[in-house]
Amino acid sequence: MPSIEPQPLIAVADVEVASAWYQKVLGATSGHGGKEYEQLVVDRHLVLQLHVAEEPHHHGTISDPTFPTGNGMALWFSSTHFDDVVDRIREVEAKIVADVTPNPNSGLREIWIRDLDGYLVIFAERP
Repeated sequence: MPSIEPQPLIAVADVEVASAWYQKVLGATSGHGGKEYEQLVVDRHLVLQLHVAEEPHHHGTISDPTFPTGNGMALWFSSTHFDDVVDRIREVEAKIVADVTPNPNSGLREIWIRDLDGYLVIFAERP
């Protein structure tokens, strides 16, 4: 286990709806649940946190509504079960930005999609 690991947190319009969508796509389970905050877990590892955009809690809001959602960032996941992920993406009818194609640098397959809030989400095949 690395000494530091990412635990991305994104602002979403509806935590419960986004959680259900991401659980389906990621094959994840809820690690927290709720209307304001959620943790998504795969194989006992936290892979994504969701936070309602407007709720300041103790730290203030985490998004600025004057900027486009996810401007300049992408959520990138790799999977040893890439074909299963692609099947789940097609089941939820996600907006596909770039369908399955090999990355010219790695030679591994990728699919680029948009989530319900407009974030760019990329899934790559793990060797």
